[in-house]
Amino acid sequence: MGPLQGIKIVELAGIGPGPMAAMMMADMGATVLRVEREQASGLGVQRPLNCDITLRSRKAVALDLKNPEHRDRVLRLVEEADVLIEGFRPGVTERLGLGPDECFKRNPKLIYGRMTGFGQTGPMAQAAGHDLNYIAMSGALAAIGRADQPPTPPLNLVGDYGGGALYLVVGVLAALLEARGSGKGQVVDAAMVDGAANLMAAPFGMFAAGLLTKTRGANVLDSGSYFYDAYECADGKYVSVAAIEPKFHAEMLELMGLDASVVTKQMDRADWPRLKTVMEERFKTKTRDEWVEIMGGSDACFAPVLEMDEVMDDPHNKERDTFIEIDGVVQPAPAPRFSRTPNPTPTAPVRADMVSLDDALDGWLPSDEIARWAAA
Repeated sequence: MGPLQGIKIVELAGIGPGPMAAMMMADMGATVLRVEREQASGLGVQRPLNCDITLRSRKAVALDLKNPEHRDRVLRLVEEADVLIEGFRPGVTERLGLGPDECFKRNPKLIYGRMTGFGQTGPMAQAAGHDLNYIAMSGALAAIGRADQPPTPPLNLVGDYGGGALYLVVGVLAALLEARGSGKGQVVDAAMVDGAANLMAAPFGMFAAGLLTKTRGANVLDSGSYFYDAYECADGKYVSVAAIEPKFHAEMLELMGLDASVVTKQMDRADWPRLKTVMEERFKTKTRDEWVEIMGGSDACFAPVLEMDEVMDDPHNKERDTFIEIDGVVQPAPAPRFSRTPNPTPTAPVRADMVSLDDALDGWLPSDEIARWAAA
């Protein structure tokens, strides 16, 4: 099941984008084996295991990477793997004897995926950081926020997951395709600063064209415009509109019961504050669900702002099974979808101590070798 069926991945356990990348590839059918630390490090935001969603759909073994015998076990797994992913600071796996050179000696076709915040080189390469720091350096954070407010942290979506995990997955899959022809592996250097900067390609183009200013909350897509924003309704809930194109803008006004003459020129920024007040007052005349009845499914570029405890009951999400429930936890279903090789059903997260070695290493090593590991 899944387009990545048959691909084997060794994941050196980490936090944030590394586990997310491993989850995505496991969701698409890859066999991922997570190598956990024998002693929990306490990094990241701690949560119950069944709520640690990015650990789903794979098995785990616990090893001490500073122990030479355990290091050799990882290298043995590398011999059987197509991919290794790690998220340590630059130079750490080299010091552990698990760097690219050592791994390529065991498996020249290995794709060695490296996930860092600042990259493998540069003045900041060894500095500690988190998502917010990486998107700050990419130009993204300065552009996110409302007028007269500081930059707004957009959860940890832009750095960890957009600029990190997704770019690591794309890089690994591209390298796998190249290795089919060359027979050679390579290192994929995925840095969250690089990925977040790459995500900013369109805004940088708009900035160069004079269509986007450095003033937050004063532009088309950052809450500055009246036709691209979220508005509070009579019940305190919110709706979103994103009617940029003239025909969609016209339909938005019509469905809201506003005369087209209320707008003299859609892109006149000087008039946006007045029109935003008009929109605010109009949306507060009805509840969110009443607006859904009026505008839902139209070309007004409209959608309700759903809370996380509402998304599973939304008719559209429900029909497409966009969200699923595993072990009592509502979570996103695998994405994207495939017509001929559908993704397997995700399984609940497990720790190494919840899985026998026979189960964890099945398909990786012969049974007699697994027995020797267990005996040791």
